[in-house]
Amino acid sequence: MPIAFISHHSCSLHVMGDHHPEQPARLHAINDRLIASGLEMVLMHHDAPAATREQLLRVHDPDYVQKVFDSSPAEGFVWLDGDTALGPRTLDAAVHAAGAAAHGVDLVMTGQASHAFCAVRPPGHHAERAKAMGFCFFNNVAVGAAHAMAEHGVERVAIVDFDVHHGNGTEDIFAGDERVLFCSTFQHPFYPNSGYGASAPNVVNCPLPPRADGAAFREAVEAHWLPALEKFEPQLVMISAGFDAHREDDMAHLRLLEFDFAWITRRMCDIADRFAGGRVVSTLEGGYDLPSLARSVTVHIKSFLGDHHH
Repeated sequence: MPIAFISHHSCSLHVMGDHHPEQPARLHAINDRLIASGLEMVLMHHDAPAATREQLLRVHDPDYVQKVFDSSPAEGFVWLDGDTALGPRTLDAAVHAAGAAAHGVDLVMTGQASHAFCAVRPPGHHAERAKAMGFCFFNNVAVGAAHAMAEHGVERVAIVDFDVHHGNGTEDIFAGDERVLFCSTFQHPFYPNSGYGASAPNVVNCPLPPRADGAAFREAVEAHWLPALEKFEPQLVMISAGFDAHREDDMAHLRLLEFDFAWITRRMCDIADRFAGGRVVSTLEGGYDLPSLARSVTVHIKSFLGDHHH
């Protein structure tokens, strides 16, 4: 069954200034690398639809959603937090980034694809129910998970997040919702300074110290994520795929390598194969060093093919 690759041209038009690390070049680097790797041939390309207001409102506060729509500028920038700005093309990108996750869910739930990767920006996992932050406006993976539950009758969704930053928004939206299991690894202490300490029974947070390497990451996943996932028996696995924990990404201080991203992807595919009919939807979060981002996304997608590089 093909792997769906979901994006939208608007995702390359959103800019937050010339020197902002969350830049359109991230998607160009990924696309170039996929073509060079030959993987392009096995991907089924889809244009992301725009998320509907109904889809956004399942996970976001109505006043907040209205505020984002109302804040969209004709020119210049409207800053919603210190590093998160709406430009003239941002709202369009944000609704398509969220719509991509819902579309990925549609494709895997209806058997049109086994796995889906959403090559989108802006990212989503810092967006809380009523707050934009950390380059994020709408919580893409949360929109997808809520869509799976509302439209496809999925009763248990696992969301796993290996971005270097804690997925505070995803936790804010789903903490205490027993239909969702949220597993997160992240550097601590570090932005956004959340995720440390007990949250809710459905949240598995694994803080890693600065300079932690792949061995420490894999140990945390094996000790904490995998037992929780096996007990939960998800019917759908969703991935917040941030690649900024890579050793070469100098915005953070973890030391993962492509091997580690391939390993975690295979582990999550194994869980999906056992419990979820193989269904995996992954959406891009962080990753700001272009060469390592492009290589990491390529091994992530390649790992969907069942290349068992254990």
